[in-house]
Amino acid sequence: MNDYINAIIMGIVEGLTEFLPVSSTGHMILTGELLNFKGDLANTFKVVVQLGAVLAVLVLYWRRFIGFMNITPTALKRPGINIFHIGIALIPFGIVGVTIYGYLKKHLFGPTPVLIGLIAGGILMIVADRVRKRVSAETMDDITYKQALGIGLFQCFSVWPGFSRSGSTISGGMLIGTSQKAAAEFTFIISVPIMFAASAYDLYKSRDFLTASDIPLFLVGLVAAFVVAMIAIVTFLNIIKRLRLSWFAYYRFVLAIVFFVILYL
Repeated sequence: MNDYINAIIMGIVEGLTEFLPVSSTGHMILTGELLNFKGDLANTFKVVVQLGAVLAVLVLYWRRFIGFMNITPTALKRPGINIFHIGIALIPFGIVGVTIYGYLKKHLFGPTPVLIGLIAGGILMIVADRVRKRVSAETMDDITYKQALGIGLFQCFSVWPGFSRSGSTISGGMLIGTSQKAAAEFTFIISVPIMFAASAYDLYKSRDFLTASDIPLFLVGLVAAFVVAMIAIVTFLNIIKRLRLSWFAYYRFVLAIVFFVILYL
């Protein structure tokens, strides 16, 4: 029963933090330390449970994803992002992820790397907030191919647990001329193929120790993450209009200090 309670808690943490620039993986790793939810099964769970939050994006943006399947010349000439924007943004992260993913999961899925990532990511966010360029892409549909590639490059920082995918991409977007909201929504969209691929890859790599009896545990976490993420996404888009990115950075610094005290002092 304790494992299922842990799965619910971890799912709630994932749903709340996946699309905030605070690092959902970092929060789950730190929460796992407090719950003593650790080991190979727990590490795989922390990756796969993110699918629950991603499914929330599919539900909320389903019309967008159906539109991306239309790759006729006429459709591609219409204003707005298309499947090629997504593909361009995914290339850098895919190369980095495939190259060093095994090393990252083995050596960086721990509290110390997460605390480092929280601080480093927060510094990037403050820099982006203070030196942001003039906005040329106010909405997601204004994002150019060049900006999509730039956001994809910044997304590579998020392979380090604690750095945060949305923190990296929103910061990167602001540094290359997108608004906070445009970069945030684009992050939602590109997170879907990334998390499906990462979860499938992680499940494949974990096939030797996963069993059918683990399925209910994973499903409980997925459902919890999905329900909470549905609410969190809409709420976050309203918050991001009002709060500067620096406020999330300050939260990250406080969180890092608190967990450093709890875990090491």
